Amino acid sequence: DPVPTLSLTSHQAAVKALAWRPWQTNILASGGGTADRTVKIWNCNNGSLMSSTDTRSQVCSLVWAPEYKELVSAHGYQNNEIIIWKYPSMEKTAELMGHHQRVLNLSLSPDGTTIVSAGADETLRLWKCFEPDPKKKKTETKSKQPVSGLRMGIR
Repeated sequence: DPVPTLSLTSHQAAVKALAWRPWQTNILASGGGTADRTVKIWNCNNGSLMSSTDTRSQVCSLVWAPEYKELVSAHGYQNNEIIIWKYPSMEKTAELMGHHQRVLNLSLSPDGTTIVSAGADETLRLWKCFEPDPKKKKTETKSKQPVSGLRMGIR
C-alpha cells in the first residue's frame, strides 16, 4: 500500500484549497477554512512552512497567476471576495468584490489574463486582472522565428 511521503499539519481547520506553483514545482499553497483563515506556502521538498498569511476570512480556492507571479485566493465567510497577493511578500495587490455569497472556485484563463470565479450566489464572474507583459510578447515572437532557412527545412 502507498504511504504519504510528507504530512503537512499547520492548519487549524479544514484545508479547503490547494495550488501548485507552476514555475517552481516544489512550492504548494494551501488555504484553510473559517477557523483557520490562512494561506500557507510550503516547500514540499523538505516539508517546511515558508509563510503563513491571515486572510481574515475562509479560503475556498487558490490559483497562481504566472504572468506577474501572484497568488489569487477566493474567500467565503466573512468577506466573500477575491484577493490577489504579490509573492513572496504576500502583500495584497487587489481586492475584488462582487459576489454576494462565498466565492467557491477560481480558474485562470488559458491566456493568463482573466480569472473566472464561481460563487454560492449562483453566478460566474469574469475578472480581467492580468495584462500580458509586452516585453515578454516581443521576446517570445523573436524566439519563435527560425534562425535560418536551413533549420526551417529540416522538418
